[in-house]
Amino acid sequence: MSTRLAGSRSRIRRGVAIAAGLVAVGGLTVFASGAGAAPQPTVDQVQARINQLTSQFNQASQQLDQASQQLSAAQSRLSQVRVHLNHANAQFQAAQANVAQTAAAAFEDTGATSIAGVLTSGDPSVVLQQGSLLMELSGSRNAETQQLLTDAGQLAGVEQEMQRTEAGIASLKRQLAAHKNSLGKLIATEQATLDGLTVPQQQTVVSNSIGANGSSAPQQYAGPTGTQADTAVAFAYNQLGCPYVYGGTGPCHMGFDCSGLAQAAWASAGVQIPRDSYEQWAALPHVPVSSIEPGDLLIYNGEGHVAMYVGGGYIIDAPQTGEDVEKIPMSTPWYADNLDGVLRP
Repeated sequence: MSTRLAGSRSRIRRGVAIAAGLVAVGGLTVFASGAGAAPQPTVDQVQARINQLTSQFNQASQQLDQASQQLSAAQSRLSQVRVHLNHANAQFQAAQANVAQTAAAAFEDTGATSIAGVLTSGDPSVVLQQGSLLMELSGSRNAETQQLLTDAGQLAGVEQEMQRTEAGIASLKRQLAAHKNSLGKLIATEQATLDGLTVPQQQTVVSNSIGANGSSAPQQYAGPTGTQADTAVAFAYNQLGCPYVYGGTGPCHMGFDCSGLAQAAWASAGVQIPRDSYEQWAALPHVPVSSIEPGDLLIYNGEGHVAMYVGGGYIIDAPQTGEDVEKIPMSTPWYADNLDGVLRP
C-alpha cells in the first residue's frame, strides 16, 4: 500500500470518528456500523456516510470556534468587571467611612444600636436593606447618606455582573470540555468501516473526501506582491504542511483550523476578518464564482468550512484532523459539490 493511501486511510478514519462523535453529541441519527451479522456497507454507503459526517464535523467545529471566541470575550469582560469592582468597592468604603465618622453621634442619640453594624459591613446589600432607616436617622447628613446608598447600589450591581460573567465562563468551559472529551472517547469508533473495504475501494473513498488530491509539500509563492490579497496568499503558501489543529490560529507549529488559517492569512496583510466561517459568511462581501480572484475565501458545506483561492484553479485549505495544510484543486469532488459561495475581504 502506498504511503499516501495509508496516510489517507488514517486521516479519514480520524475524520469519520471525530465527525461521528460530534453527531452523536448533537443527538443526530447516523448510519451505524453493525456487529455480528450486520451487512457490510457498500463503497457508496461509506462515501455518503463520510461526507455526511464531515459536514457535521465542519459545522460543529466552527460552532466550537464561536464558543471559544465567546469564552475569550467573556474572560476579557471579567477583567474589566474586576477593575470596575475594585473602583466601586473603594468608593463604597470611602462613603461608608464618611457617614460612620460624621453621623455616628447622631445615630447613637437615637438608640439605633444596629446602625453601627450596617456602617461597618462590607456587604452593600446590608446597607441597601437599611437604606430607609439610614435616611431617616441621617438628619442634616442626608447628602452623605444618599451618596453611601448610591455607591452601595453601584457596588452591588457590579458584583452581580461579575457573578453573571463568571457563571457564563464556567458554562462555556463545560461546553468546550464536554465536546473535547467526546472527541477523545470516540476517535476510534468508526475504523472498522474503512477496514472492511479493499484497497481500491479505500482509494475511491479517499479521492472523494475532504482534503483529497492535495499536496502539503512546501511550495514557494511566486505570484505578485503588490496588494493585500497577494500578501494573504503568500502567507497561505508559507503554511503548507502545517498541521490541522481544532481551534488553531497559528503559528505553524501550533496548527490551524480552516477559518483560523483564513483569518491569519488576511491578518498578515493588515485586514481583520471574523474568526469563524459563519461570521465570515455574514460579514464579508460576496462575489460571483465567475469573478473569483486570488485571496478570495471559498465557503463550503452550509457555511461550515472555508478555504482560500490562490489562483490557477487551486485553493489552500486546512481540511480536517489528521491532515496538514494543503494546496488542492478546487475542482476536487468534495469541494466542487459543497461550494456555498465566494467572499472577498
